[in-house]
Amino acid sequence: MSKSLYQTLHISENASADDIKKAYRKLARQYHPDVNKSPEAEEKFKEINGAYEILSDPQKKAEYDQYGDAMFNGQSFSDFSRSHQGADLNDILRSIFGARGGYNSAKFGGFGGFNSRIHDDIDFDIQANVTISLKSAINGDTIRVNLNNSSFDLKIPEGITDGTKLRAKGKGNRFGNMTGDAIITVKIAPENGFEIDDYDLIQDVETPLKIMLFGGKCEITTLQKPMTIKIPENMQNGQKMRIEGLGFKNRKNGKRGDLILRIKAKLPNPKTFSPELKELLQKEL
Repeated sequence: MSKSLYQTLHISENASADDIKKAYRKLARQYHPDVNKSPEAEEKFKEINGAYEILSDPQKKAEYDQYGDAMFNGQSFSDFSRSHQGADLNDILRSIFGARGGYNSAKFGGFGGFNSRIHDDIDFDIQANVTISLKSAINGDTIRVNLNNSSFDLKIPEGITDGTKLRAKGKGNRFGNMTGDAIITVKIAPENGFEIDDYDLIQDVETPLKIMLFGGKCEITTLQKPMTIKIPENMQNGQKMRIEGLGFKNRKNGKRGDLILRIKAKLPNPKTFSPELKELLQKEL
């Protein structure tokens, strides 16, 4: 038994309701008169809409699955639609399927009636991802985004966390005078020597062994600025120091995490030691 309605939407006969809807949305975007100006697009658009009206209604779909294209005098739905050009296809389908199920003429046929439907069925917003550097995440930045055949600047807030979603107004799908937004998920690229722990940022800092043993001041460069830190005497390798407020921002309460410095010993080259120092170290250590 031929069932050309499924061919119209480019789906199989065992397609789920979600599969039917996804296929319809894809084809509706392709052939909508506001987008596709080719001469055949209008009729193809009506055909797609008619197929969806039937297959998206469980009662009409069950009836069609029982009789197939016999309901269209044995013609494929495409041929059936073309053979009735100039006639009200909506009235013809209503006469075939009857009034049961509440077949709504306002939802089919004329483009004015369909516009309200497509606005409900088509996702105007689009989803996208951007990857930024750790420095841009901590300090904030403005990046250039190429998306949906357009290019625009996206402001990255200071202290933004991985996975945060930003909304770019008016950068989504467009149909007629309706435009959606771009929902952009921000990903932070990994960087050697750094780890993210919730809202805290962990940074590895190499410190001369002399300072680790006897204490002293050490110049370091964080992602925000150069700093001088004071290392206490007998600092152990891997021990941590906390600097408040230099981590990521909690967008719910406005508080920022901390910068945690993980101190690592920078060992000297023993080849540069004098024989006396080598002997002493070997004796004492």
